[in-house]
Amino acid sequence: MASLTYRAAGVDIAAGEALVEAIKPAAAATRRAGVLGGLGGFGALFDLKAAGFHDPILVSSTDGVGTKLKLAIETGQQDGIGIDLVAMCVNDLVVQGAEPLFFLDYFATSRLETKAAARLIAGIAQGCAESSCALVGGETAEMPGLYAPGDYDLAGFAVGAAERGHLLPAGVAPGDTVIGLAASGVHANGFSLVRRIIAASGARLEAPAPFATDAVTLGEALLTPTRLYVKSVLALHRAGLLKAAAHITGGGLPGNLPRVLPAGTIAALDAGAWSVPPVFRWLAAAGSVSTEEMLRVFNCGIGMAVIVADEAAALARLKTLGEVARVIGRIEAAADTSAPAALTIDPPPGWLA
Repeated sequence: MASLTYRAAGVDIAAGEALVEAIKPAAAATRRAGVLGGLGGFGALFDLKAAGFHDPILVSSTDGVGTKLKLAIETGQQDGIGIDLVAMCVNDLVVQGAEPLFFLDYFATSRLETKAAARLIAGIAQGCAESSCALVGGETAEMPGLYAPGDYDLAGFAVGAAERGHLLPAGVAPGDTVIGLAASGVHANGFSLVRRIIAASGARLEAPAPFATDAVTLGEALLTPTRLYVKSVLALHRAGLLKAAAHITGGGLPGNLPRVLPAGTIAALDAGAWSVPPVFRWLAAAGSVSTEEMLRVFNCGIGMAVIVADEAAALARLKTLGEVARVIGRIEAAADTSAPAALTIDPPPGWLA
């Protein structure tokens, strides 16, 4: 029998080594205070003292991109998926008052294509740079037989820190204001339903997006990367204006905003206070999806909700940061002060029409 090799079995060690060399410049561009060493070690080192912390609490988050990856694979448009991955992790850190420090990715595929993988990881590096978060390492795995040719999966892990006593949520009370920060699109949740709607409606990813005014395809519109809210949320927090924040991911506003409220409170939202982006109206119509289901699955235009006491100061600060922000509700007291936190929202007629 001929001598067998790992490469003949479908795993190319040289390709993995070439990828590490290819992504080193992108990773180096994300370097920040506290990072020790570079790529290539068995583990990544980080010095919290060098990063300026005195009595820190570590906060961690891990996530993936879900079946949005299928659209990226089908269209070949993979540059923004890395930003999605970072956003899904770091947006979850800042809502707890933590500053993102470093990020690691996990990329698994059937066969490693170095150039394509380097483009994808460049997107991760871009997301990290925009979040002042260092890309300190990761793992690339070739697993022929487990993944179909051309398929891959992507996951990430972020670590942040906050000084003791500065974690969120803190002090939310009746009378506070809920401000919504605009989403860039569907973000990276609900794509199993999105894909089902595309299939059922006969829509084509390469065709012009039926809801867009500019010349983009349906695939390009749906693959718009998740917004990164790190700088805006941290700016509010450092200014002493922020009491709580909720990243609006799977579960929508009803499933996420109550998570940061104390017992005995209700977030009373006015759905008419913001304009629902056309992509959500198209999804609702093309899939005959009820308004209730749309709110449970998608962000419906609000990617981050923040809770503040000083409404005017918070809105002014967000405007200077370039955020499209609007008041979408108030915190009210529940009749039963021991009742679990809740949310009420009553969309006006034709809200998704």
